[in-house]
Amino acid sequence: MDALTTRAPKQDRSRATRRKLLEAAVSCLAERGWSGSTVSAVAERAGVTRGAAQHHFPTREDLFTAAIEHVAEEWLDAVRERARALPRDGESRTRAVVDMLVGVYTGPLFRAALHLWVAAADEEQLRPRVNALEARIGREAHRLAVEFLDADESVEGVRESVQATLDMARGLGLANLLSDDSARRAGIVRQWSRILDTVIHARPEQPPGS
Repeated sequence: MDALTTRAPKQDRSRATRRKLLEAAVSCLAERGWSGSTVSAVAERAGVTRGAAQHHFPTREDLFTAAIEHVAEEWLDAVRERARALPRDGESRTRAVVDMLVGVYTGPLFRAALHLWVAAADEEQLRPRVNALEARIGREAHRLAVEFLDADESVEGVRESVQATLDMARGLGLANLLSDDSARRAGIVRQWSRILDTVIHARPEQPPGS
């Protein structure tokens, strides 16, 4: 067996261990918050040793920022895949896109990320990483929302309305943290989708006499 053949299984195992740690970190953060999410707790949940965890992620900050980034990338890939099944156009598509965005902010990824953001307010060494990560994910979420809504941001009010959709989704996610807010949320999503659709598909005013 040559060195290349031997190396491949080791690399596969290393990648598998890294993935287990990242997924365990997100679920741990979502359930226990920052104070309860130690490297040891994540390693135990992932079924690996603390030493193995620290081999991949030397610091706690490395582990949890990488975990949120990893799951966010997976979410973006899943959203792109789900977008293929969206209605072609019209208000039904707008509603489906808003539903999809709100679903992200009411899921475990948002809950985990929220704990990380709150921790960053007090943890000086964590703050720059979280700020950079939040900015990058925010830009990509906005870009995908514009793409899926087929929105023309050169039209007055459209960019602000798309951003308001993301801000609303984040707010609904916060409201859902303490109790099941699904009934109220469904009515808000339905009404906002109607409003957003009229903004995105508004016809330009015709000049008098045209």
